[in-house]
Amino acid sequence: MAIIVRLDRVLADRKMSLSDLANTINISVVNLSNLKTGKVKAIRFSTLEAICEALACQPGDILEYEA
Repeated sequence: MAIIVRLDRVLADRKMSLSDLANTINISVVNLSNLKTGKVKAIRFSTLEAICEALACQPGDILEYEA
């Protein structure tokens, strides 16, 4: 089982770059890149909330469970 991060898909749908999102929510591009590539083991709810607000999406649009 795994949690798949679909941030790249949502960013493409919104025609937003990773650096634009990083600037909007005041988080480093490196941290967002690690999240996008699935190299993180956890995400703070405050970070998830900021991403969802900036991209006008739901957490389920970004995170997906795969058995």
